[in-house]
Amino acid sequence: MTQDGVNTGRRRFLVVATSAMGAVAAAGVAVPFVRSWNPSEKAKAIGAPVRINVANVAEGELVTGQWRGKPIFIVKRKAEMMAALSQDDLKARLKDANSEVVSQQPEWAANDARARDGSDLSVLIGICTHLGCSPQFVPEVGPQDYDRNWVGGYFCPCHGSRFDLSGRVFNGSPAATNLEVPPYYIEDNVLTVGVEGPEA
Repeated sequence: MTQDGVNTGRRRFLVVATSAMGAVAAAGVAVPFVRSWNPSEKAKAIGAPVRINVANVAEGELVTGQWRGKPIFIVKRKAEMMAALSQDDLKARLKDANSEVVSQQPEWAANDARARDGSDLSVLIGICTHLGCSPQFVPEVGPQDYDRNWVGGYFCPCHGSRFDLSGRVFNGSPAATNLEVPPYYIEDNVLTVGVEGPEA
């Protein structure tokens, strides 16, 4: 239909088509811009903090994450697991029961639980401190081929290093030091690995 020699249908089509093309172009520009707010893979690899929801971690369960290209072991320890950590007979079997090698954990983690405020949530870098293998989580208490008095913890199959449920290394293990505790904090069931608090 024309009005004073103007094709209004064609005009309407051109306006709609131009608007649609503009919207597509704006989205094309916005998506990379919004993505640029997230840390790049390179930034993550060199230490950008990572966030892991721990709300649904079951007692006795191992959940893994990754920070700086390293595995992070997260375990919610049961009450009996926590009670065993401060037993004198266990501590007598450990190389560094009191976490005195300060480079292996933040200051606040130098306790039997090796966790913030003695929490039941254990957060460890899952790399053996001997030659860099990844230990296996063996929470069951009972005799094992590698330890007749096994009380649960981590066993590294590469060279036989053993660690308790706080990542403390047993005497007789090739590993000289405890598993490392990374800097972290927990807020609203979200574990942030890589910084010690929201203000850091």
